[in-house]
Amino acid sequence: MMDIPRVILMVESSSGFGRSFLRGVAKYSRIHGPWLLYSEPGGPEKLLPNLKSWNANGAIIRDSRKIDSEKIISLGLPTIVAVHIKEQYFHLPTIVTDSVSISNMAAEHLLDRGFRSFAYCGVYDTWWSQARAKVFGKRIAEAGFETSFYEQPKSRTLRTWQKEQIRIADWLKSLPKPVGLMAACDNRAKHVIEACKLANLHVPEEVAVIGVDNDELLCELSRPAISSIAYNAERAGYEAAELLDKLMAGEKMAKQKIIVRPTHIVTRQSTDILAIEDPDVVRAVRFIRQHAKEPIQVNDVIKVAAMSRRGLYQRFQKALGRSINQEIRQVQVEIITRMLVETNLPISRIAMDLGFTSIDHIARYFRKEKGMSPLDYRKKYGQK
Repeated sequence: MMDIPRVILMVESSSGFGRSFLRGVAKYSRIHGPWLLYSEPGGPEKLLPNLKSWNANGAIIRDSRKIDSEKIISLGLPTIVAVHIKEQYFHLPTIVTDSVSISNMAAEHLLDRGFRSFAYCGVYDTWWSQARAKVFGKRIAEAGFETSFYEQPKSRTLRTWQKEQIRIADWLKSLPKPVGLMAACDNRAKHVIEACKLANLHVPEEVAVIGVDNDELLCELSRPAISSIAYNAERAGYEAAELLDKLMAGEKMAKQKIIVRPTHIVTRQSTDILAIEDPDVVRAVRFIRQHAKEPIQVNDVIKVAAMSRRGLYQRFQKALGRSINQEIRQVQVEIITRMLVETNLPISRIAMDLGFTSIDHIARYFRKEKGMSPLDYRKKYGQK
């Protein structure tokens, strides 16, 4: 009788990412195991005293200041690290988020809403926050605008929330309004929103805030609720478990990398605004977003705007830098994307619900925006 593999899971369950990731690991174990999964409800750091006695066969860990991940690594087990503090782990396989795609998605979201002033609020001593800041600033610069970056104090005593809240509030007050702001993560977005309250700034009218992680509990409990970039952490957990299974079977650890890619943006109240001065364009865009699940055409938008086709085309292009038809396509593709990732509905049903005549029709439409078919997108970003 084969021994059941013993796997250490040193990943926090207190965050949205951690909970989704662990669901993916559990799913793999349920289908391809069973495994004995060793974790501690009191927190990953509680595992350390018992590690050697547990005779584990492998480990999946998230590096943290609260735990000594090097102790796990020193055991010589097949180990995969979900990177948070250090960017490099020599020969070890790692799990990393796609900061380039994440930041570009955040920038496009704010640009699409017509903002001309931008800001980024990150976390001082994390490489991923710095990477996201760099990419966000670059994309905004490419669009012809500048980004203001919050400078977090290096001293830990100045980074207590009571002191830093005042510092962030003062920084926010100094920014030209309205401003579209990317926060490095949902926790940081929550900090920004609380600082806005201290500074008597309205969200999203004066400061529109988008976070990263789509931690649904945190985002929904915030007032206003936080818009956030979602990625499929559950899929990453499944893929990590799949790789660990191979490592425990003898495959060498050789810097294999699992990339957690963003799937879509969940728009909530914190960015539910159009920073556009032209009221006719605002009316047209609102109509498109309210009726995007219907087979609307450019003529429908022109009727709502009550002006000439030529006039609306010109003003639309000036305000948003794209055509009416491009706006319709972009909004509808966002809806298709969410349905592909968040549901198991057949593509034929999605096509029917959104007024497409066939699977081929929706596939051509979707491919023009995303560069791949709906089926390929679901395979790449959907549930395992």
